[in-house]
Amino acid sequence: MNTNAEELAERIEEKQATIKDGAPVRMASVLIVDDEPGIRSFLQKGLRKYFGLVETAEDVATAEELRRHCHFDLIITDIRLPGQTGGVEWVKELRAQDGVTGVIFMTAHADMATAIAALRAGAEDFILKPFRMEQMIAAVERYLERQKMQRENFVLRRQVEQIYDSAGMVGKCRQMQSLCEVIKRVAPMPSTVLIEGESGTGKELAARAMHEMSRRSGSFVPVNCGAMTAELLESELFGHVKGAFTGAHLSRDGLFTYASGGTLFLDEIGEMPLSMQAHLLRALEERTIRPVGSNREVPVDVRIIAASNRDLEQEVRNGEFREDLYYRLNVLSLRIPALRERKEDIPLLVQHFVEILSAELGIAPPQLGEGELVRLLDYDWPGNVRELKNVIERCLLLNKSPSLCLMGSEAAGSQATPFDPSKTMLLEAIEKQHILKVLDLEGGNKSAAARVLGISRKTLERKTQAWGVN
Repeated sequence: MNTNAEELAERIEEKQATIKDGAPVRMASVLIVDDEPGIRSFLQKGLRKYFGLVETAEDVATAEELRRHCHFDLIITDIRLPGQTGGVEWVKELRAQDGVTGVIFMTAHADMATAIAALRAGAEDFILKPFRMEQMIAAVERYLERQKMQRENFVLRRQVEQIYDSAGMVGKCRQMQSLCEVIKRVAPMPSTVLIEGESGTGKELAARAMHEMSRRSGSFVPVNCGAMTAELLESELFGHVKGAFTGAHLSRDGLFTYASGGTLFLDEIGEMPLSMQAHLLRALEERTIRPVGSNREVPVDVRIIAASNRDLEQEVRNGEFREDLYYRLNVLSLRIPALRERKEDIPLLVQHFVEILSAELGIAPPQLGEGELVRLLDYDWPGNVRELKNVIERCLLLNKSPSLCLMGSEAAGSQATPFDPSKTMLLEAIEKQHILKVLDLEGGNKSAAARVLGISRKTLERKTQAWGVN
């Protein structure tokens, strides 16, 4: 055996403590198994820059002793090994015990049957002796790249599953749960959707969630319809040909084209100029677009999701929005509730933003002092969820309590206290205090309080009964 367990443990500790160029040395590990000392030495020297730990063994028994003390990410082994157990048989046993370790076989006695047996045993690669170090390095790099892609795919699948499971929205109140259910139901459909709600409520987040769950192959392309003139918006959406207007030196595709096969999100559709609304209506009805300056109709396959912070029905009555376009967009209407309408979600949102933003900013997440969440619950949040996120980010940057970071509100007064980790308030206590306050404001009317809280009267009665409140 080339090392004992104590020496191996010490070497692993040294590797973990080593710093190279200001960063920890890569701790991926490889085990080389071959009965030829020259091969072991040759590979050990050549692979050191790719692995934090490189160990060698002359036979299966030695390799198994090493594996009892250390996990190896990759095993490079000869097919013919001394002893009763050969390389292929050993790897089959390894696969049955631990399927995550990669294996590269090497041999000087190759035939078709041996190669097939090696691949069936789960080999990542198969290399013939004699070989150059470049060949082995290429095989190792292919394996490491596959491992990286598998990890990234796993993370992406988890992210998509999380989006599909929660529609990407944070909230457990009745309104948000109902909204998420509708989003999940309509997401796979090609129908046009109109999302209404105040600024900062998360309309684009809902649209993105719908796109992710639609399984459409194209991109999600957002555009702010109120940020451009009618002429510029027409060019942005439909594209233009060379010479269509002053400065159009080259032809350019529009956002309808870039969103082909995907979703075009028309944000703030209520601010779109009337002259442009007619062009959009035609594109939606005909499923074709005409680039500015062109006589050619271009078919498009785009799902439209529109959003507005205005009451479009009222805008139609006022003559500010085309009635025919409104009904063309309003196949299905979703309303995102304002934050003041779902205050029971504020503690959950605060926790979510603290975790996300503290990780992004590299700042330790703070503990909220007693009464902090109560002050946030008392605030009306005119900027909705976006304002809450900004307040949490501000409090992390300034190391102040959220109530001190509220702007232009009574909650930012002298009663606000800084963070005090020694004084924390359980989420259940916050919920109880808020529910009892709403119940008091409604004069003890449980039906009215339940409607304000967004819960059923039965749920409210169950909670108050548990608290000993009649």
